Amino acid sequence: MPVAVGSAYAAMVMNTSARDAADGAAEWSLGRLLSMAARLVEQEWNSWLASRDMTHAGLLALHALRSGPRAQRELAAASMVEEQTMSKVLDRLERAGYVTRERDTADRRRLVVRRTLAGERAYRGAIDADVANTIVTARLDDPGAFRRQLIQLIARLLAARGESVPDSLAAPSGDPATGPH
Repeated sequence: MPVAVGSAYAAMVMNTSARDAADGAAEWSLGRLLSMAARLVEQEWNSWLASRDMTHAGLLALHALRSGPRAQRELAAASMVEEQTMSKVLDRLERAGYVTRERDTADRRRLVVRRTLAGERAYRGAIDADVANTIVTARLDDPGAFRRQLIQLIARLLAARGESVPDSLAAPSGDPATGPH
């Protein structure tokens, strides 16, 4: 019987066999379980994006370009990555035909990034497919309750750090299971 990627990952993290990893999970702390779940969801999401010549950072860049062209430096800041990282992200998006980069005519040192029609389609396809939510909701009995608990956990962790809770977490919106799109 083939071992699923998640089982292999769990075994690697626990430095044991896939079967022992599943058995030992009953003893894991909630934080460890949450961390493992997040990694497994991220792996599946990244695999889906890769099959479309995208990465999570690339999707963030395409999202930041929804309002129009931006300087590469601004795009890095909006995507919360370093400029060098954004350069690599844009290299991949450019090879896929999702963006173009041109020198700014007013300031030749600046690169202006534009989303192409193919980039718009790829972005809309990723958003409309709602894969990031589906990966989770398809595997839960009560996704709405899970979402509420996660929001509560995040809000309380932020409050304990003395940080303000964003309005997007304080007020419910969208489908209770999947949230806003």
